[in-house]
Amino acid sequence: MSYAVDFVNVSTVGLESSPVAAALAGLRANEARYFKNKYDHVFTVEPAAKAKKAIDLVQRVLKEERDIVVVSPPLEATTFQVEDIRWTYVFYENGLLINVLYQLDDPKKRAVGFKLSEGMEVPAELGSFKFARQKSKLAGTIRGSYFVIKGEY
Repeated sequence: MSYAVDFVNVSTVGLESSPVAAALAGLRANEARYFKNKYDHVFTVEPAAKAKKAIDLVQRVLKEERDIVVVSPPLEATTFQVEDIRWTYVFYENGLLINVLYQLDDPKKRAVGFKLSEGMEVPAELGSFKFARQKSKLAGTIRGSYFVIKGEY
């Protein structure tokens, strides 16, 4: 069942198995607030079992672009298009959020973003990335990084 993320009343629904569930829920709510404020889009996620296509896309891009395999199980995912950008998000049990921003008409504006929930360690598979810090009222301190996508997906 899909779930429209509420950024006013933050809930851990769907994320309960994460050791950093509250921080991951705050991170998810932070993304929901961004899309509502910037694009008037309601951020909706599905359980991983129903979002196989989105998860497969993220896994394929990570593997083909940087030979990265995320070992933590995915909990939720979503894919949607706003304007000419296709967004794919996957939320992982360890507190990791990966998003693929894929601008349909400009190959120079395509990237994979990583965000780490407050309280989680940097996963070994992302150890080569440098992470910038950002404060969020909903998510505490978010650590983020990214890389530019070179291929076509």
